[in-house]
Amino acid sequence: MQQHKKDRVRKRVSITSENEQVIAVERQFPIVLRRTLIFGLLIVLLAIIPWVVAFGTMASWLPVAYIWMAICAGVLFMYWLRIWVGWHYSVYVLTNQRLMVVKQSGFFSRDVADLALHNIQNVNYSIKGLQGAMFGFGTLSIDTMSGAGSLKLRYVHKPAHFQKLIMAAVHKSGPSSDKASSTKAE
Repeated sequence: MQQHKKDRVRKRVSITSENEQVIAVERQFPIVLRRTLIFGLLIVLLAIIPWVVAFGTMASWLPVAYIWMAICAGVLFMYWLRIWVGWHYSVYVLTNQRLMVVKQSGFFSRDVADLALHNIQNVNYSIKGLQGAMFGFGTLSIDTMSGAGSLKLRYVHKPAHFQKLIMAAVHKSGPSSDKASSTKAE
């Protein structure tokens, strides 16, 4: 990953330790925005219908239809911007010490969940459905030592690749790798 992207992620998710290095940053596959797009197109249709009726009949309220279209365009822009910001700033960050799940909701709400790599027991992935198979996205299920259930990372692009990165980082950070390196040093 490029250095400027790593620096932006370090600032955004408050990675202050110099020893902690960002390995990978993933965000949900853009297909999660499809419902937003469809709903936005319905708003466009709702905005255009009064204009079509007024323009077709040359009604006297045509200027009101233009104002209605402008209002709908503004609402649609703010709606799409809010959803896009939430998608863009929601990321899965893998470092050499932890896995962070950053969930942005709208403009001003952010939830961050940390999972230490030494607590990860198992990582599985699944690709379901025609869209998942065609576009190559799926769900990662991360089992922890606590046994409290799986952490689900949904709509991950190329989940097999991200699974390999997580497992490689877990094996590098695990206590067994520390024992192996200390045994080799003796």
